[in-house]
Formats: sequence, structure tokens, C-alpha cells
Amino acid sequence: MTFPRSLHRIAAAATFGLAASAPAFAQDVVKIGYSGPLSGGAALYGKNVLDGMQMAVNEINAAGLEVGGKKVKLEIVALDDKYNPSETAINAQRLVQEHKTSAILTPHSGGTFALQTNNEAQKYLLLSYTSVPQVTARGNKLTLRIPPEFTTYIQPFVKHAMSKYGKNLAIAAADHDYAKAWMAAFKPAWEAAGGKIVAENPMSYNKSADFYSGVSRVMAAKPDVMFIGGASEPTALVAKQARELGFKGGFVIIDQAKMDEMAKVIGGYGPLEGSIGVLPLVDDSAPDSRAFVQRFQKAYPGRTPSSEVSLNYTTVHATALAMKLAGTTTDAAAIRANLDKAMKQLPPASNPHGLDGVDEKGGSLADTRVAVIDGGKVKERALSSFK
Repeated sequence: MTFPRSLHRIAAAATFGLAASAPAFAQDVVKIGYSGPLSGGAALYGKNVLDGMQMAVNEINAAGLEVGGKKVKLEIVALDDKYNPSETAINAQRLVQEHKTSAILTPHSGGTFALQTNNEAQKYLLLSYTSVPQVTARGNKLTLRIPPEFTTYIQPFVKHAMSKYGKNLAIAAADHDYAKAWMAAFKPAWEAAGGKIVAENPMSYNKSADFYSGVSRVMAAKPDVMFIGGASEPTALVAKQARELGFKGGFVIIDQAKMDEMAKVIGGYGPLEGSIGVLPLVDDSAPDSRAFVQRFQKAYPGRTPSSEVSLNYTTVHATALAMKLAGTTTDAAAIRANLDKAMKQLPPASNPHGLDGVDEKGGSLADTRVAVIDGGKVKERALSSFK
């Protein structure tokens, strides 16, 4: 994939230009690192994250940022890790040693856990785009978990799918660390509600585009509900192939996959009828969310933003403001200590999801909403409606 190389050429040119004109502008260039998938099955997912970060950086630089009495220009340095935690760890070393990044964002739990082994010792802030609860349970003092914990979705997902379709569940989700964490939490909740796991066959969503054999294997157990999810594009193919093989039940879709992106792959919401998942940003009725969608589409014509775009956009805005409040771009502990205050002070335009702050463990706080596909359309549902 040529995108990362192009980005590095652009970054190199920008750095050269800044060096040549530094006396005129008197700006410090502050680099924020990114290590995530930019190739393979999760490439769209990784690019959405990166686009949200870059959109925020463009806005911050245009408005002007001053930290500790100095003008600052932000720059994203992006490296492809192919969704491989060992590659994430290698990339982090490059980002810290070569680019002096005081903050690195990674959009998967495997990469997060790999970086948590040494980010405190190396004194960089880990911005983790994953909703796995263990990210903050580890007590790492230099980590921000960006989305709220996925556990808030489990009971609504169980109640909707079981009451609408039945108690027999087949698991056909991805086999990466994040999906495994979801499965570990979802299975006991399903069984506690009186359900039964009739088949279990995780698949390598990031390495394949043909899931017929895996889907056939779980369908042989005649499930009422299928538990699926990973990046949006392969998740859509799993759902499509299940329907083509005659599956009539419902899908429980873990929050990494976005139903609007899936619909583009499989020709609309029809194949997802009865599914439950996270609310697509484009279907969020909140005024700030709608305004953000419009701004993004103006900046990226023909594209529709997902929550990966908006949440990581907000994270970069919050990180920049935390730097300003802390008076430093290099002291990761001071920046982390100001993230809660920064999140609460962000203007609504910079916080389209309405994140409410950061808890003492480093996890973001927000009201979460879900969506169901009913009559071929997305229907927003509040969590309270499932109680």
C-alpha cells in the first residue's frame, strides 16, 4: 500500500520546509505518533482513525496553538502495523527514538497491551482507541482509553437478540485480541440470560475475504443468532455470506464494526435486518454530530465519517488542549493529568460524541447509544430502553 510512504514523503517535505523557515515562524513542531493498520483487511478502519487525527491537527494548526509561551505546530507521524501487536511495539520505538513523540495513538487492544509494557518507563502518553476494560484496569498511569468500555453494550445486545430471535448463539467473530475480549465477556452474559452457545469458530478477518467454510461450520449448529465482528469490511462479508447460505436469524455486531460501512459492502441494510450494533455516526441525531459529519464531508468529499473518525478527532483536540493547560508538550504525566479538564473544556464542535471527561483510571466517560436495523432502516435506541 502506498499511503504510508506518501505520508512520510509529505511529512519529510513539511519538516524540511519548517526547518528552512524556522526563524520566520518561530514554531516548535510537536509530533504525535500513530501506529495502526493501513494495509490488510483492517486498512479502512485504520485510515478512519488517522483521518480523524489529521482533521483535528489541521484545525488546531489553522487556529494556532501556544503552549508555555511558544507557538506550536502539530504533526502526525503515521506507521503501518498491519494490526500486528509486535509491529506496534517496533513502530513505537521508532516514533519515540526518531521522532521524539510524547504521545502515540494505537487503535487496537493488542497494540495497546504491547505498548503498556514500557510506555511509562519511556515516558510517553498512550492514546488507546479500544473499549477493552483491561486497558485501564492495569493501572497504567500514562494511558487514555478513548472510547467507553464495551461492557455497556452487552446486556442490551443480549436482550434484543435473544428476545427477537432465540437462545441459540453461534460465534463467528474475528480472532484478534479485541474480539477475544468481547467473546470472553459476552458468552457468560448470554448463558446467564438462559442462552446456549451452539457453535464457536473465530476467524481471521484481517487475512481472508472468503468466510464460507467458517460460516458453514457454525450454521451447521442451526443458531438463532450469530455473534460477529471485527473491522467493518470483513464483518460485512461474514454477514453477506451467512445470508447467502440461508441464515435467517439476527446478528450481534461488536462495536469495532460499523453498520453503515457494512451496508456499503453488502448493498444496503437489508441483509442486516434485525441486527444490533453501535449507532452509526451518520445516523446520530445530535446536532453536534450532524455538524461534524457535514464538516468532514466537506473536507473529504464522498466520504462518511465513522466514530473512529470523530472520537480520535476529539482525542487529538483534547491532547492539544491538555498540553496547553499543562504548559508542556513533552511531559506526558502532566499532559495526562490535564486530560479530564481538557475534555470538559472542549467546545461542542471539537467533541461531537459529547465525551464527558476522563475518570481516575484514564477511561473516557460518555453516554452510549446503540442501533437496531428494523425494516431496512437504522433505528436509534437508548440503553435505558433495554432495561
